[in-house]
Amino acid sequence: MDATFHPGAVTGALGLDGETTAAVLRLATRAPSLHNSQPWRFRLLPDRIELRADPERRLPAADPTGRELRIGCGAALFTLRLALIGAGIRPLVSRYPQPGDPDLIAAVRHGGIVRATPEQRRMLEAVPRRRTNRRPFRDTAVPEPARSALRRAAFEEGAWLQLVTDPAQLAELGRLAREAHRVQGADAGFTAELAAWTGRSGSRDDGVPASAGGPCPPPNQPWVLRDFGGDAHPRPAQAAFESDPLIAVLSVHTDGPREELRAGEALQRVLLTATVAGLSASFLSQLVEVPDVREQARRLFGGTRPPQVFLRLGHGVPVPATPRRAPEKIVDSV
Repeated sequence: MDATFHPGAVTGALGLDGETTAAVLRLATRAPSLHNSQPWRFRLLPDRIELRADPERRLPAADPTGRELRIGCGAALFTLRLALIGAGIRPLVSRYPQPGDPDLIAAVRHGGIVRATPEQRRMLEAVPRRRTNRRPFRDTAVPEPARSALRRAAFEEGAWLQLVTDPAQLAELGRLAREAHRVQGADAGFTAELAAWTGRSGSRDDGVPASAGGPCPPPNQPWVLRDFGGDAHPRPAQAAFESDPLIAVLSVHTDGPREELRAGEALQRVLLTATVAGLSASFLSQLVEVPDVREQARRLFGGTRPPQVFLRLGHGVPVPATPRRAPEKIVDSV
């Protein structure tokens, strides 16, 4: 379900009235984040919109360095940029952080009038439809035009998307994913954090609801998918997953706050491009959350760039949206 924005709770920014600003922010928050933690805040000023990290929503067990928090904020930044273009504003973006204000992620100013391109309009229309799909995909290959569009989407945001097709690399990635899953499952802090943010029901406006989980894969499934059901909501019965998923690895030049922000912007553009193409996506986050496994994955692909995100892509069935926080919880007006 989507949170309903109340225009009276949001002041105008960048020359937009409160209602239009609220609509822009509504789209901006339809971005992926670790366990749907939504680790962002927006500060509205007459001449700019500031995107700020919310350190209280960082998940220290899974994300001790805040790397995934910054990637999530980057995804929200891309959607904010796209929403402003839809409102006729060319976004002029300053990316941070800077000394003395580490939670300031970016500031977006009015860079003039612009008209959305057909590609941007298609991505805008895809924002409410984008989902993380943890259910089985059909055994239908992703066509080459869609693969090219996904690679180009990452490149346009200064990132690289490698589609893994080598059988030996796929087998090794599957082994690494299972090893990372085992390591995290043996970590009491990680399992407690996972339980606190997933398997929810009712009126919670963050976290991963039980309805967004997927079935248990069979024993011979090479890819381990996390259980988001929780004790109160047992995982659905075992189901066969696709035999040959398309696995992609997103990378940028290196680690660091600005590069991780850029990775998040590229991630959201890739995900929206996938949605436009009728594809579904889910994350293999354990591959980048266990340091030793992430290092092994980096070496597997040549060792030049650290992997930021691993994706599973394919043709899936529709799944429900995850909730979003109301604007009064994420907006700081001045």
